[in-house]
Amino acid sequence: MTTAARWRCATVVPVLFALGGCAALIGKVTGGLATNLSNAILNSNDPAVIRDGAPAYLIMLDALIGEGDASPDLLRASASLNSAYSTAFVTDEERQRNFTNKAFRLALRAACADVAWLCEARTLPFDEFERRAAALTARDVPAAYALATAWAGWIQAHSSDWNAVADLGRVKPIMIRLLELDETYDNAGPRLYMGVFETLLPPALGGRPEDGRAHFERAVEITGGRHLLVKVFFAESYARLVYDKELHDRLLRDVLAADVAAPELTLMNAIAQEQARVLLETSDDYF
Repeated sequence: MTTAARWRCATVVPVLFALGGCAALIGKVTGGLATNLSNAILNSNDPAVIRDGAPAYLIMLDALIGEGDASPDLLRASASLNSAYSTAFVTDEERQRNFTNKAFRLALRAACADVAWLCEARTLPFDEFERRAAALTARDVPAAYALATAWAGWIQAHSSDWNAVADLGRVKPIMIRLLELDETYDNAGPRLYMGVFETLLPPALGGRPEDGRAHFERAVEITGGRHLLVKVFFAESYARLVYDKELHDRLLRDVLAADVAAPELTLMNAIAQEQARVLLETSDDYF
């Protein structure tokens, strides 16, 4: 499998972590109705219903943003849901690029409003970028995380362009700092992303799979094993990379045997079981 293909496979499900942050953000901005809608999405055990219903939610967000000065919270919420929906449910590559372009643009606007130097996140000299990323503070976590995840989704959608893939070098320092500031944020989202990032390549090409394994194991610990996507990506990104069939199959069987119901995790757990079933069915062919 090519690096670009591995990137596509590895980023589809983690971007759904954005839905969790989206629920809190929209609820804070628009009150009870949006909170109830967000909870209905996150607590659904039927991904097909969410796939069919989410576009109306996206249109509602566009209407709330309008042409005026939308708050950073609302911009982040829209960015997160656009990115999550496109990578989870949109198969047409051109439409996916359009969604992620929009998500990245909104996330950058929001980040720029909250953390001024992030306005130049794509153009700062890299040494300066790393220095500033390392100086992010706890109050910057929502802005930095939303930008990093939307950026990762944008890279995924443009993975045939190596100039876009090179931007991963800017996403990673942000995520590393987020680990230091709050590794539990968004149900251990920074740990999961770092696990995926470190296992995109084999060691001979610069990957660090054992570091990735440590990130996945820590994410399982933080979430008490309730977030089933962590084990799915532990299996897909790490176990397949190092050809550990025993670990791969055990993780996926754990996912399939688990109860998907968990507050704000039910939808993602249902999607995790769908992914686990496919991976387990192809295990003998892969190993």
